[in-house]
Amino acid sequence: MPSVDAGSAIEDSRRPGLWRASFIAMGGSCEVLCETADARLARRLGEYARSEARRIDRKYSRAQPGSVVSAIHARKGKRYRVDDETAKLLDYGAALWRVSDGAFDLTSGLLRHAWNSDTGTVRVDPERIPDLLKRVGWSYVGWQPADIILPDGMEIDFGGIGKEYAVDRVAEWARTQTSCPVLVNFGGDLRCVGKPPAEGAWTVVNESIAANGTSGNRIKLSSGALASSGDASHPIIDARTGWPADGAPLSITVAAATCSQASSYSTLAMLQGAGAEAFLESEGVRYWALR
Repeated sequence: MPSVDAGSAIEDSRRPGLWRASFIAMGGSCEVLCETADARLARRLGEYARSEARRIDRKYSRAQPGSVVSAIHARKGKRYRVDDETAKLLDYGAALWRVSDGAFDLTSGLLRHAWNSDTGTVRVDPERIPDLLKRVGWSYVGWQPADIILPDGMEIDFGGIGKEYAVDRVAEWARTQTSCPVLVNFGGDLRCVGKPPAEGAWTVVNESIAANGTSGNRIKLSSGALASSGDASHPIIDARTGWPADGAPLSITVAAATCSQASSYSTLAMLQGAGAEAFLESEGVRYWALR
């Protein structure tokens, strides 16, 4: 099998016709699987996926000096006009803020200074949360598409929607290129397009799920997307309080038509706390909650 950053697709020696492209992007391992007899198609899909994931990462990472986020931060207190792609993402984030009553907030990235999980173990500094919350709140942002005014001291962070957007971008492009079975998997958030694979469905291993309608930790997926929110090292923080919602599951995995939709449902459910399952039931989505 290829190394984790092979990039170009390589055929699986154990399953002829199954091609896999693996690479590092967006802070983790990514891969694209394709069932096809067309080696050139498989390699083109893998190369596009790597290029697009890294393009989105460069454009929206707060750590990239040339990113849109860095440009917005450099113009704090002043009007900054964004491009159409960024405007759509900001609109999407604003919509999630509204439907969550402010629990989801694109400006809440500052709370990472109180919640540190770099070592794999969550460490919280409760004394920092009140001061950080003074600089969190989408309602303080001047947003009139496509112009944004970010108040001094605040930040924009696309971390809650960027990776899922990248998965959908790659999946939609793959759909225009082939009807062959394709699975796009960026760090466990994934989407499949095209015909079902030869085995009838993709078998997805998900460590965050309970054995609820699955075989162990495996999910059979023939269409649509999966996304998970919450685990021991990445709690979902309510932007209004600076803390996880009371009674929330350890993690939630949701199936939906797109990766962005699945991620939004799983995140919004986590922010419902003890009412997570009731929220998902009311929305009529397929889910797995781990408590």
